[in-house]
Amino acid sequence: MSTPRVSRNTPIGTYALIAVNVVIFALCVIQAKSFDAGLAPLFQHGDLVRADVANGEYWRLLTAGFLHFTVMHIALNMISLYILGRDLETALGHSRFLMVYFIALFGGSAAVMLFEAGNVRSAGASGAIYGLMGAMLVIVVKARISPTGVITIIVINLVFSVTMPGISLAAHVGGLVFGAAATAAVIYLPATLLPDESRTQRNASRVGWIALVVLLIVAIALGVIAGSSRSGLL
Repeated sequence: MSTPRVSRNTPIGTYALIAVNVVIFALCVIQAKSFDAGLAPLFQHGDLVRADVANGEYWRLLTAGFLHFTVMHIALNMISLYILGRDLETALGHSRFLMVYFIALFGGSAAVMLFEAGNVRSAGASGAIYGLMGAMLVIVVKARISPTGVITIIVINLVFSVTMPGISLAAHVGGLVFGAAATAAVIYLPATLLPDESRTQRNASRVGWIALVVLLIVAIALGVIAGSSRSGLL
């Protein structure tokens, strides 16, 4: 019996990220015995609090991106991930899409470590999702399509981040910046660094991957260094 092959255009990374987020939320709900997932021990050992990171709990820079407080919180983030992720993963490829996602996630966590108060609890995939918005903006500009629609969506979301209580503007802006930078590195850097005669697909891919790895290391290091201080920039 033959098994169906997964198309290269199938956004398996997007679906996998959604599945992981939903499973973790379900586990938190079961632990908390409530749809207030923030009450769960799993949540409390994984959310992003600078004071805890300063005590050496660096895993929170990653785990907080897979935790959500409420059903509405995860629903909005997963719908956004589904809408943005499908097209971006097709454009970037599975591996590069996931790298951009995690770079934005760590970039958002680093911004929280730098700018949020030490006792503020942050969690959610929105930092990474803002990174996907930044990635979409870069791709639209590269394709010479009017960026007005994407810019409008980003501005509206940033306004909500500022005006609505309980939302981490730092995580959103940090994710946006790192996601856009990562995508720009993949798209523009090979053409900038490589002379025409050596600009093969293989060499361009290699330059793009080196840039992605460097950005990932920078995002993680920035979060660790900023998180090691109990005072941050506030």
